Amino acid sequence: MLSKEPRRLDRYALGIDFGTSGARAIAIDAAAQVVAKVDENFISSAPCQLAQLWQGALWSLLDALPLPVRRRLGAITIDGTSATVLLCDARGQPIADPLLYNDDRGRLVLDDLQQIAPHDSPARSATSGLAKAMWWWQTLPPKQRERAQYLLHQADWLSWLLHNRLGISDYHNALKLGCDVGALAYPGWLSRLPAAAWFPQITSPGEPVGIIQPAIAERFAIAPDCLITAGTTDSIAAFLASGAATPGEAVTSLGSTLVLKLLSTTRLDVPQKGIYSHRLGNLWLVGGASNTGGAVLKQFFTDSQIKALSQQIDPAVSTELNYYPLPCPGERFPISDPDYLPRLTPRPPNSVMFLNGLLEGIAQIEADSYQLLTQLGATPVTQIYTAGGGAKNKTWQAIRSRLLKLPIAAANTTDAAYGSARLAQNSIRA
Repeated sequence: MLSKEPRRLDRYALGIDFGTSGARAIAIDAAAQVVAKVDENFISSAPCQLAQLWQGALWSLLDALPLPVRRRLGAITIDGTSATVLLCDARGQPIADPLLYNDDRGRLVLDDLQQIAPHDSPARSATSGLAKAMWWWQTLPPKQRERAQYLLHQADWLSWLLHNRLGISDYHNALKLGCDVGALAYPGWLSRLPAAAWFPQITSPGEPVGIIQPAIAERFAIAPDCLITAGTTDSIAAFLASGAATPGEAVTSLGSTLVLKLLSTTRLDVPQKGIYSHRLGNLWLVGGASNTGGAVLKQFFTDSQIKALSQQIDPAVSTELNYYPLPCPGERFPISDPDYLPRLTPRPPNSVMFLNGLLEGIAQIEADSYQLLTQLGATPVTQIYTAGGGAKNKTWQAIRSRLLKLPIAAANTTDAAYGSARLAQNSIRA
């Protein structure tokens, strides 16, 4: 999108990862070594405050970077949670509460969506970006809907704050909006929808979109020619950070949710099972995202309790509790059912056994997921890398190893922000 002028190779690249409750920025040098890392947490129970919290977190991250790093930044790439979307006016201001990745109010339009979208479209889901767009179109008051101009993903909107070009997205984020990632375009059936007027222009993840706004560059003492690129999703950024590069290698991200990505020579799209494929060069990242994960653990235990209790678990012994841990009803993968109920009983009086059962349940969902991908035609799994906060729990890793029966290794880095920094680095080298 920008003219290809030679870039100075001694510049730093900055990746910024936005999750559900916090954000992280990592700057790397030309040798891909980390030169700075900063974190920012945000917690809000009010959806109307989310966009302001994200913006505040972005400014805090930039401000916290060491001044010498900011002055040498050559490119910035932001990743965000997949299918977290905002509906904005002509000035980029949200006109409704942002809808998060797991918001399933799109179930109200699911029948209409499934009549329109092809059976193998990743957008055929109650939590997809397309379902949320259709829900907004059908439920917003007419005057409010008239103000809507742009549907943006979390990463799109945050990147816009830096480059000031509205209506730009990447084909990773736009997959669940219905983008045909094979053709890198919106298909005809999608373009005919009324809500399609809101949809962003699609470019490649890491593709330069613009130069940082002068006012932002001045405010944070960032190099004035710093490139701002199109973003990606948090799970793909984590994959890029992991070191996985060969078909058959996979990455499990153990964060608030459980996200699986398998590098495959075969594309696989089975929305009935919550399975979809992201494009990665000439290969495909096949996988899905379950609502199980760290969020359900934190409903019962604090981080310190999880750490202490985990040390008392014998990972070689099965509890046979057969849990399906979910924080609330609704599952995306390997079962796609917005009404699927958590299975968290019986609860033993012993907290160690209860936590063991929860960790086993999450690990079994992971094992079932990889088995399903292989059964449906993806490249068989040969190696699993682990990313996300759960990668630090050695007991959980041992339980996973027992149930998965596959080699499991820690990712080169567990930080999605590092993967986004690698994308930014590529734009500097281009």
